[in-house]
Amino acid sequence: MIQIKNAHELAAMRRACAISAAALRLAGESIEAGMTTADLDKILFDYIKGKGARPNFKGLYGFPGTACISINDEVIHGIPSHKRQIRPGDIVSIDTGAAIDGFNGDNACTFGCGKIDLEAQRLLDVTRESLHRGIAAAVCGNRVGDISHAVQSYVEQNGFSVVRSFVGHGVGRELHEDPEVPNFGTAGRGPRLVGGMTLAIEPMVNQKHHSVITLPDGWTVKTADGGLSAHFEHTVAILPAGPEILTLGWEEPTCSL
Repeated sequence: MIQIKNAHELAAMRRACAISAAALRLAGESIEAGMTTADLDKILFDYIKGKGARPNFKGLYGFPGTACISINDEVIHGIPSHKRQIRPGDIVSIDTGAAIDGFNGDNACTFGCGKIDLEAQRLLDVTRESLHRGIAAAVCGNRVGDISHAVQSYVEQNGFSVVRSFVGHGVGRELHEDPEVPNFGTAGRGPRLVGGMTLAIEPMVNQKHHSVITLPDGWTVKTADGGLSAHFEHTVAILPAGPEILTLGWEEPTCSL
């Protein structure tokens, strides 16, 4: 069932999302060659706890980290590790969130570690723009499929592919709520968008084919062909005046790309 938030609930969502966005921005600013993904995870944990919030990824379905940290050909759900070192030229996808006052925030960004190659940069730029094209379609009266189509069409026009196996979702009192928000689909299909819906829109875009595999750890998802992958996500409120990006903070003034 799709949950519609009232003004009080949206205010709580804004607080959770502001903490989530600030944590993600801090993590991006903290990335440097030689650090481990566990180092990065601790930065996020300490920040979220310091704000009086709960790291809502930690323990969710048994996941051990504060964030999913995925590097290069890893798409999502990378487990933070003291053994996984970030190297110059890596692209690092960080997906994290915070819960406070009974509501959740959720956001993701792919950051470059130092100078990255031109094709990697283009992948990041296209994925980020596809997110904003999806958000632009998230208006009252449209349908979820309009978001999906906006993302997919832009990605594929630029020669990349959208992951089919994992999708965006509603977010609120639970981190994962109805409806699903695929990054592929047909305009005019799916649930109608109404005021008070809050959605995590999150394009996962592969450099090559959209196929993915899950590693034996049961979590880490990689591209099947070894191509790079990027992941960008905002929590968005559907409002009569237009979509409101609740996790905008990681993009102000700019994401560290």
